[in-house]
Amino acid sequence: MLDLKNISKTFNPGTVNEKVALENVNLHLDDGDFATIVGSNGAGKSTLFNAIAGEFIADTGTITLDGRDITFLPDFKRSKAIGRMFQDPLRGTAPHMTIEENLALAFLRASGHTSVFSRINKKDRELFAEKLSALGLGLEDRMKQPVGLLSGGQRQRASLARGLALKPSLLIADEPTSALDVSVQAKVLELFKKLQVEIGFACLFITHDLAVVDMLADRIMVMHKGRIVEHGDADDIMQRPSNQYTKKLLASLPVPDPREQQKHRAHLHELLAAENAA
Repeated sequence: MLDLKNISKTFNPGTVNEKVALENVNLHLDDGDFATIVGSNGAGKSTLFNAIAGEFIADTGTITLDGRDITFLPDFKRSKAIGRMFQDPLRGTAPHMTIEENLALAFLRASGHTSVFSRINKKDRELFAEKLSALGLGLEDRMKQPVGLLSGGQRQRASLARGLALKPSLLIADEPTSALDVSVQAKVLELFKKLQVEIGFACLFITHDLAVVDMLADRIMVMHKGRIVEHGDADDIMQRPSNQYTKKLLASLPVPDPREQQKHRAHLHELLAAENAA
């Protein structure tokens, strides 16, 4: 359903600020797949998100979605097939506009319109209310409330509603729960997984939190310095990582049991010491 072949991107090439953000990234998703990309800050996760979303054109490589080459397709023309969620939900929505207006804006943008409308007719309002009710986001009574006045969890649910408004075959999410507190995060993640199963969209979920990965993922792709250094079944990688960088990520994962946490820290120190000795 989604194929990335040899995607590379270098920012500020030929200057002192040159940065290789992506290097020969290959990625494949089938219909209905739920995959996560995990890595530390600066690994290239968000850059890859932006490449798929069409925020920029990669220096090399191709992006194919549902059998169609979208490598050079503008971002607004990808919006029917690709839903997006961001770490800051206000980036994916217009905070001064109501939920109702944000959903309508998603339809307008996908149709190629960029102007802001002044009002929505009754038929549209009923349609959006039905969509929200079907998603089970609990926002039906807040349709006319500006997104900027919602709580953090409600904002991210509104962002999810907008991301799924056009029934995309692919949803890409860039750290959508990292700014939420733990209790709200758990509820949003449960809802996220429930909708993915019910609706059947493929999902590429980007995060640095392996606890989130363990809860959601069928497959894991580990990014480091702009490359995918390990990928495979989620359980295999969580229990039997083969790449040294992945082992360090797992060793740094906090666990509630203090004794297990002490073992994690000791293992992490061993890995770091071995790396420095090499």
